[in-house]
Amino acid sequence: MIFMRFPEGRSRAVVLSYDDGVEQDAQLMEILDRHGIKCTFNINSGMFAPENKVWEKGYLWRRLSQRAARDLYRGTVHEVAAHGLTHASLTEMDAPSIAWEILMDRANLERTFGRIVRGMAYADGAVNDEVVKNLGSTGIVYARTAVSSHGFDLPSDWMRIQPTCHHGDPELMPLVERFLEQKGRWSRLFYLWGHSYEFERDGNWQVMEAFASRIGGRDDIWYATNLEIYEYIQAYRNLVFSADGEQVRNPARQKVWFEQDGVLKCV
Repeated sequence: MIFMRFPEGRSRAVVLSYDDGVEQDAQLMEILDRHGIKCTFNINSGMFAPENKVWEKGYLWRRLSQRAARDLYRGTVHEVAAHGLTHASLTEMDAPSIAWEILMDRANLERTFGRIVRGMAYADGAVNDEVVKNLGSTGIVYARTAVSSHGFDLPSDWMRIQPTCHHGDPELMPLVERFLEQKGRWSRLFYLWGHSYEFERDGNWQVMEAFASRIGGRDDIWYATNLEIYEYIQAYRNLVFSADGEQVRNPARQKVWFEQDGVLKCV
C-alpha cells in the first residue's frame, strides 16, 4: 500500500490563486507572508496600468503598472502565472487567437519577472474542450477554473482545476475546519481563489486575516504555489517501482515522499 505524501511527509497542502494583478495584491501578500502561505498571482500582461497612473478616488480595479508589478512579485516565494494577454474569454476566440492570447502573455510575463511561466487561470472562468485542446501548443501545463468543488481532492484534470472555493463562499471557514480535521491515507489540497480588490470592495479584509490565521503557520501543511504542487505530483507519478515494491527509482531532480505500508519514505 503506497500513498503519496507532500514534502517532509505532510499529507495536506494549501495553495491560493488570485487574479488580475491589482494594487490590493500588496496587502494580500503582506497577510500571507505573515502566516507563511504562498500564492499564485495570475496577471494580464497586456493590461498593465500606465506608469505613474493616478486613479480616481473610490476606483477599485486598480491594475499595477509593469514596474510596480515587477517590484511587488519578483524575487518573492509567490508564483506569477498567465491570465490572458487582454483578459479575453477564450471560449469566444478561434484557435490562432487563443494561442496568441496565451503565448504573448507568457512571453511578456517571463521577460518582466525573469522566470518561466507554465500555468494560468482562465479569464472569466471561460473554458471548453476547444480551449483546452488549443492550450496544448502554448506550453501551459495547468489551468484553473472558477468552479468550486467544496472538496480537497488533488486535481484529476490539470487543464480544468476546480478550486475548493472562493474566499467569499459562506462555507469557507467550515471547509477550513473540515480540511484540518480530516485524517486518512490520501493526501489533500485546499485551493482558494479570488481577486484581492474584492476585499476592499466588500470591506472584509478580516476574512483573509481569519483564513490565514487559522490555516497558516502549521508544521503539518505544505504551503506551495500552483506550479510547485503540479511539479511535485508529476515527480511522484514518475517514480518507477519494482513489481514487488521493494525498489524504487526517482528520475526527477527533487526529493519525493511516500508512505508504504505505514512507513514514511523519501527517495
